[in-house]
Amino acid sequence: MRRALAVARTAPPGDVPIGAVVLDASGRELATGVNDREATGDPTGHAEIVALRAAAAATGSWNLAGCILAVTVEPCTMCAGALVAARVARLVFGCWEPKTGAVGSLWDVVRDRRVMHRVEVRGGVLEQECAAPLLEFFTGLRQR
Repeated sequence: MRRALAVARTAPPGDVPIGAVVLDASGRELATGVNDREATGDPTGHAEIVALRAAAAATGSWNLAGCILAVTVEPCTMCAGALVAARVARLVFGCWEPKTGAVGSLWDVVRDRRVMHRVEVRGGVLEQECAAPLLEFFTGLRQR
């Protein structure tokens, strides 16, 4: 999670500072991603999606079975669905997202018994440290 926090600090100006890291089954880093939706104009430019795309490119396969994704914030519905589609084995995330979270807050996409693949989840890892950059970012927006 500390690596995901470091990655979050590299988010482009104006983008929400969220970082993600994909590790293979042995713990080797395959890819990282940051939110770049504002910088790229891409509505799918969430840290998880960026990292999953890079990991798929690094491995040469969309199938990321056995991989772990660590992200600083609970994934949204789109990102949770991408984790299931990529067959990611485990998700570790920092702070909960009560407004858009789809891994337990509003929905639980990754553990829904109706989906073909379920992701193991551990949430609340370094929760306060992961929430701090978001609070700073959104406080700054409100002061403008």
